[in-house]
Amino acid sequence: MSELLEILDMPFFRRALVAAALIGFTNGFVSGFVLLRRSSLTLSALSHTMLPGIVIVVLITGSLTQAGAFMGALLASLFVGLGSIAITRHTRLPQSTALAIFFTTAFALGVLMLKYVHTSQDLEEWLFGSILSVSDADLKVFFAIACFTLLSATLFMRPLLLTLFEPNVAAVQGVGVRWMNYLLYALMIFALMASFQAVGPILSIGLLVVPGAIVSLFTNHTRWLFWGGGVVGCISAVLAVVISIPLNIPTGPAIVLVLGALFILAYFCSPNYSPFKRSPKPQQ
Repeated sequence: MSELLEILDMPFFRRALVAAALIGFTNGFVSGFVLLRRSSLTLSALSHTMLPGIVIVVLITGSLTQAGAFMGALLASLFVGLGSIAITRHTRLPQSTALAIFFTTAFALGVLMLKYVHTSQDLEEWLFGSILSVSDADLKVFFAIACFTLLSATLFMRPLLLTLFEPNVAAVQGVGVRWMNYLLYALMIFALMASFQAVGPILSIGLLVVPGAIVSLFTNHTRWLFWGGGVVGCISAVLAVVISIPLNIPTGPAIVLVLGALFILAYFCSPNYSPFKRSPKPQQ
Protein backbone atom coordinates (compact mmCIF):
# COMPACT_ATOMS: atom_id res chain seq x y z
CA MET A 1 0.00 0.00 0.00
CA SER A 2 2.82 2.41 0.85
CA GLU A 3 4.42 1.67 -2.52
CA LEU A 4 1.15 2.51 -4.27
CA LEU A 5 0.81 5.79 -2.36
CA GLU A 6 4.33 6.74 -3.36
CA ILE A 7 3.60 6.04 -7.01
CA LEU A 8 0.45 8.17 -6.84
CA ASP A 9 2.71 11.17 -6.24
CA MET A 10 4.53 10.57 -9.52
CA PRO A 11 3.36 12.59 -12.53
CA PHE A 12 3.54 9.67 -14.97
CA PHE A 13 1.14 7.61 -12.85
CA ARG A 14 -1.36 10.45 -12.53
CA ARG A 15 -1.26 10.91 -16.31
CA ALA A 16 -1.89 7.18 -16.71
CA LEU A 17 -4.94 7.37 -14.45
CA VAL A 18 -6.39 10.33 -16.37
CA ALA A 19 -5.71 8.56 -19.68
CA ALA A 20 -7.36 5.37 -18.40
CA ALA A 21 -10.44 7.32 -17.32
CA LEU A 22 -10.76 9.13 -20.67
CA ILE A 23 -10.12 6.08 -22.83
CA GLY A 24 -12.22 3.76 -20.67
CA PHE A 25 -15.25 6.05 -20.68
CA THR A 26 -15.04 6.85 -24.42
CA ASN A 27 -14.66 3.22 -25.47
CA GLY A 28 -17.29 2.08 -22.99
CA PHE A 29 -19.75 4.61 -24.41
CA VAL A 30 -19.08 3.55 -28.01
CA SER A 31 -19.38 -0.13 -27.03
CA GLY A 32 -23.15 0.44 -26.95
CA PHE A 33 -23.10 1.12 -30.70
CA VAL A 34 -20.81 -1.87 -31.28
CA LEU A 35 -23.26 -4.11 -29.44
CA LEU A 36 -26.35 -2.79 -31.25
CA ARG A 37 -24.65 -2.85 -34.65
CA ARG A 38 -23.25 -6.33 -34.01
CA SER A 39 -19.90 -5.27 -35.43
CA SER A 40 -17.53 -6.87 -32.91
CA LEU A 41 -15.87 -9.07 -35.53
CA THR A 42 -15.49 -6.09 -37.86
CA LEU A 43 -13.68 -4.13 -35.18
CA SER A 44 -11.51 -7.14 -34.41
CA ALA A 45 -10.44 -7.19 -38.04
CA LEU A 46 -9.77 -3.43 -38.08
CA SER A 47 -7.71 -3.65 -34.88
CA HIS A 48 -5.34 -6.08 -36.58
CA THR A 49 -4.85 -3.71 -39.52
CA MET A 50 -3.21 -1.15 -37.21
CA LEU A 51 0.01 -3.17 -37.20
CA PRO A 52 1.04 -2.61 -40.84
CA GLY A 53 0.06 1.06 -40.61
CA ILE A 54 2.29 1.63 -37.60
CA VAL A 55 5.18 -0.38 -39.08
CA ILE A 56 5.06 1.54 -42.38
CA VAL A 57 5.19 4.87 -40.53
CA VAL A 58 8.20 3.66 -38.51
CA LEU A 59 9.98 2.56 -41.69
CA ILE A 60 9.33 5.93 -43.35
CA THR A 61 10.18 8.21 -40.41
CA GLY A 62 12.74 6.02 -38.65
CA SER A 63 11.12 6.61 -35.25
CA LEU A 64 8.03 5.63 -33.30
CA THR A 65 5.94 8.57 -32.06
CA GLN A 66 2.37 9.01 -30.84
CA ALA A 67 1.37 11.16 -33.81
CA GLY A 68 3.00 8.87 -36.36
CA ALA A 69 1.52 5.71 -34.88
CA PHE A 70 -1.92 7.33 -34.68
CA MET A 71 -1.89 8.44 -38.31
CA GLY A 72 -0.51 5.13 -39.54
CA ALA A 73 -3.09 3.11 -37.64
CA LEU A 74 -5.92 5.42 -38.72
CA LEU A 75 -5.00 5.35 -42.42
CA ALA A 76 -4.57 1.56 -42.39
CA SER A 77 -7.95 1.05 -40.72
CA LEU A 78 -9.69 3.42 -43.14
CA PHE A 79 -8.02 1.77 -46.13
CA VAL A 80 -9.13 -1.72 -45.10
CA GLY A 81 -12.64 -0.62 -44.06
CA LEU A 82 -13.35 1.50 -47.14
CA GLY A 83 -11.66 -1.04 -49.39
CA SER A 84 -13.98 -3.80 -48.17
CA ILE A 85 -17.00 -1.53 -48.78
CA ALA A 86 -15.82 -0.78 -52.34
CA ILE A 87 -15.37 -4.50 -53.09
CA THR A 88 -18.85 -5.23 -51.74
CA ARG A 89 -20.48 -2.57 -53.93
CA HIS A 90 -18.87 -3.81 -57.14
CA THR A 91 -19.07 -7.58 -56.56
CA ARG A 92 -21.43 -10.14 -55.06
CA LEU A 93 -19.10 -10.80 -52.15
CA PRO A 94 -20.43 -9.93 -48.67
CA GLN A 95 -18.52 -7.29 -46.74
CA SER A 96 -17.43 -9.82 -44.11
CA THR A 97 -15.61 -11.84 -46.78
CA ALA A 98 -13.96 -8.79 -48.33
CA LEU A 99 -12.97 -7.52 -44.88
CA ALA A 100 -11.43 -10.87 -43.96
CA ILE A 101 -9.35 -10.85 -47.14
CA PHE A 102 -8.14 -7.29 -46.60
CA PHE A 103 -7.31 -7.54 -42.90
CA THR A 104 -5.49 -10.91 -43.11
CA THR A 105 -3.42 -9.63 -46.03
CA ALA A 106 -2.63 -6.39 -44.20
CA PHE A 107 -1.72 -8.18 -40.98
CA ALA A 108 0.53 -10.62 -42.83
CA LEU A 109 2.26 -7.66 -44.50
CA GLY A 110 2.79 -6.04 -41.09
CA VAL A 111 4.32 -9.21 -39.64
CA LEU A 112 6.59 -9.51 -42.67
CA MET A 113 7.85 -5.94 -42.31
CA LEU A 114 8.53 -6.25 -38.58
CA LYS A 115 12.01 -7.67 -39.22
CA TYR A 116 13.01 -4.44 -40.97
CA VAL A 117 12.02 -2.27 -37.97
CA HIS A 118 14.90 -1.28 -35.71
CA THR A 119 12.68 -0.11 -32.83
CA SER A 120 11.19 -3.56 -32.18
CA GLN A 121 11.23 -3.19 -28.39
CA ASP A 122 9.31 0.11 -28.46
CA LEU A 123 6.95 -1.31 -31.06
CA GLU A 124 6.23 -4.32 -28.85
CA GLU A 125 5.19 -1.95 -26.05
CA TRP A 126 2.76 -0.25 -28.42
CA LEU A 127 1.32 -3.55 -29.63
CA PHE A 128 0.43 -4.58 -26.08
CA GLY A 129 -0.20 -1.19 -24.52
CA SER A 130 1.99 1.30 -22.64
CA ILE A 131 -0.39 3.62 -20.86
CA LEU A 132 2.17 4.37 -18.14
CA SER A 133 4.30 6.20 -20.71
CA VAL A 134 1.68 8.68 -21.94
CA SER A 135 2.69 12.32 -22.10
CA ASP A 136 0.79 15.57 -21.70
CA ALA A 137 0.49 15.75 -25.49
CA ASP A 138 -1.02 12.26 -25.54
CA LEU A 139 -3.61 13.33 -22.97
CA LYS A 140 -4.63 16.21 -25.23
CA VAL A 141 -5.14 13.75 -28.09
CA PHE A 142 -7.25 11.46 -25.87
CA PHE A 143 -9.30 14.43 -24.66
CA ALA A 144 -9.92 15.63 -28.23
CA ILE A 145 -11.05 12.15 -29.31
CA ALA A 146 -13.32 11.88 -26.26
CA CYS A 147 -14.92 15.27 -26.98
CA PHE A 148 -15.48 14.49 -30.66
CA THR A 149 -16.88 11.03 -29.97
CA LEU A 150 -19.18 11.93 -27.08
CA LEU A 151 -20.48 15.17 -28.60
CA SER A 152 -21.14 13.61 -32.00
CA ALA A 153 -22.87 10.58 -30.48
CA THR A 154 -25.01 12.74 -28.20
CA LEU A 155 -26.04 15.24 -30.89
CA PHE A 156 -26.94 12.54 -33.42
CA MET A 157 -28.17 9.90 -30.98
CA ARG A 158 -31.76 9.76 -32.29
CA PRO A 159 -30.92 9.43 -36.03
CA LEU A 160 -28.13 6.98 -35.18
CA LEU A 161 -30.48 4.73 -33.20
CA LEU A 162 -33.18 5.03 -35.83
CA THR A 163 -30.67 4.00 -38.48
CA LEU A 164 -29.59 1.01 -36.40
CA PHE A 165 -33.10 -0.25 -35.59
CA GLU A 166 -35.21 0.85 -38.58
CA PRO A 167 -33.09 2.08 -41.52
CA ASN A 168 -36.09 2.13 -43.91
CA VAL A 169 -38.16 4.24 -41.51
CA ALA A 170 -35.15 6.51 -41.00
CA ALA A 171 -34.84 7.05 -44.75
CA VAL A 172 -38.56 7.89 -45.04
CA GLN A 173 -38.21 10.47 -42.25
CA GLY A 174 -35.38 12.18 -44.09
CA VAL A 175 -32.44 10.77 -42.10
CA GLY A 176 -29.28 10.38 -44.15
CA VAL A 177 -28.85 6.66 -43.50
CA ARG A 178 -25.60 6.41 -45.44
CA TRP A 179 -24.09 9.37 -43.56
CA MET A 180 -25.23 7.95 -40.23
CA ASN A 181 -23.50 4.68 -41.09
CA TYR A 182 -20.35 6.61 -41.95
CA LEU A 183 -20.61 8.46 -38.63
CA LEU A 184 -20.98 5.18 -36.73
CA TYR A 185 -17.95 3.83 -38.53
CA ALA A 186 -15.96 6.98 -37.68
CA LEU A 187 -16.95 6.85 -34.01
CA MET A 188 -15.79 3.26 -33.70
CA ILE A 189 -12.54 3.93 -35.57
CA PHE A 190 -11.64 6.94 -33.42
CA ALA A 191 -12.46 5.05 -30.23
CA LEU A 192 -10.27 2.21 -31.48
CA MET A 193 -7.45 4.67 -32.15
CA ALA A 194 -7.70 6.05 -28.62
CA SER A 195 -7.47 2.64 -27.01
CA PHE A 196 -4.49 1.20 -28.86
CA GLN A 197 -1.91 2.97 -26.67
CA ALA A 198 -3.71 1.80 -23.52
CA VAL A 199 -4.10 -1.88 -24.39
CA GLY A 200 -2.51 -2.20 -27.83
CA PRO A 201 -4.28 -2.79 -31.15
CA ILE A 202 -4.63 -6.52 -30.52
CA LEU A 203 -6.42 -6.18 -27.16
CA SER A 204 -8.25 -2.92 -27.94
CA ILE A 205 -11.33 -4.81 -29.10
CA GLY A 206 -11.99 -5.73 -25.44
CA LEU A 207 -12.54 -2.10 -24.45
CA LEU A 208 -14.99 -1.65 -27.33
CA VAL A 209 -17.08 -4.74 -26.65
CA VAL A 210 -17.05 -5.80 -22.99
CA PRO A 211 -18.45 -2.66 -21.21
CA GLY A 212 -21.62 -2.57 -23.30
CA ALA A 213 -21.99 -6.35 -23.00
CA ILE A 214 -21.80 -6.11 -19.19
CA VAL A 215 -24.50 -3.43 -19.04
CA SER A 216 -26.72 -5.36 -21.47
CA LEU A 217 -26.92 -8.22 -18.96
CA PHE A 218 -28.78 -5.94 -16.53
CA THR A 219 -31.01 -3.83 -18.79
CA ASN A 220 -33.00 -3.94 -22.03
CA HIS A 221 -33.10 -0.14 -22.43
CA THR A 222 -30.78 1.25 -25.07
CA ARG A 223 -30.00 4.56 -23.33
CA TRP A 224 -28.35 2.73 -20.43
CA LEU A 225 -25.96 0.87 -22.74
CA PHE A 226 -24.03 4.03 -23.58
CA TRP A 227 -23.63 5.89 -20.30
CA GLY A 228 -23.53 2.67 -18.28
CA GLY A 229 -20.90 1.27 -20.62
CA GLY A 230 -18.89 4.47 -20.22
CA VAL A 231 -18.94 4.22 -16.43
CA VAL A 232 -18.00 0.52 -16.50
CA GLY A 233 -15.16 1.16 -18.96
CA CYS A 234 -13.84 4.10 -16.94
CA ILE A 235 -13.88 2.30 -13.57
CA SER A 236 -12.40 -0.89 -15.02
CA ALA A 237 -9.53 0.89 -16.77
CA VAL A 238 -8.60 2.98 -13.72
CA LEU A 239 -8.84 -0.05 -11.41
CA ALA A 240 -6.63 -2.09 -13.71
CA VAL A 241 -3.95 0.61 -13.78
CA VAL A 242 -3.97 0.79 -9.98
CA ILE A 243 -3.73 -2.96 -9.36
CA SER A 244 -1.13 -3.51 -12.09
CA ILE A 245 1.50 -1.82 -9.92
CA PRO A 246 1.45 -4.09 -6.82
CA LEU A 247 0.83 -7.17 -9.00
CA ASN A 248 3.67 -6.18 -11.34
CA ILE A 249 1.73 -6.97 -14.54
CA PRO A 250 1.44 -5.01 -17.81
CA THR A 251 -1.37 -2.46 -17.74
CA GLY A 252 -2.79 -3.33 -21.18
CA PRO A 253 -3.56 -7.00 -20.45
CA ALA A 254 -4.64 -5.99 -16.92
CA ILE A 255 -7.40 -3.72 -18.30
CA VAL A 256 -8.82 -6.47 -20.51
CA LEU A 257 -8.53 -9.07 -17.72
CA VAL A 258 -10.46 -6.82 -15.31
CA LEU A 259 -13.18 -6.34 -17.90
CA GLY A 260 -13.32 -10.07 -18.56
CA ALA A 261 -13.59 -10.83 -14.85
CA LEU A 262 -16.38 -8.26 -14.44
CA PHE A 263 -18.26 -9.80 -17.37
CA ILE A 264 -18.11 -13.28 -15.82
CA LEU A 265 -19.27 -11.84 -12.48
CA ALA A 266 -22.10 -9.97 -14.22
CA TYR A 267 -23.11 -13.15 -16.04
CA PHE A 268 -23.74 -14.98 -12.79
CA CYS A 269 -25.21 -11.99 -10.92
CA SER A 270 -27.56 -10.66 -13.58
CA PRO A 271 -31.18 -10.90 -12.40
CA ASN A 272 -32.62 -10.57 -15.90
CA TYR A 273 -30.43 -13.07 -17.73
CA SER A 274 -31.10 -16.75 -18.22
CA PRO A 275 -29.13 -19.07 -20.54
CA PHE A 276 -32.30 -21.11 -21.13
CA LYS A 277 -34.45 -18.39 -22.67
CA ARG A 278 -34.00 -15.90 -25.42
CA SER A 279 -33.28 -12.38 -24.22
CA PRO A 280 -35.49 -9.60 -25.65
CA LYS A 281 -34.01 -7.04 -27.98
CA PRO A 282 -32.95 -3.69 -26.49
CA GLN A 283 -35.68 -1.06 -26.45
CA GLN A 284 -35.31 2.54 -27.56
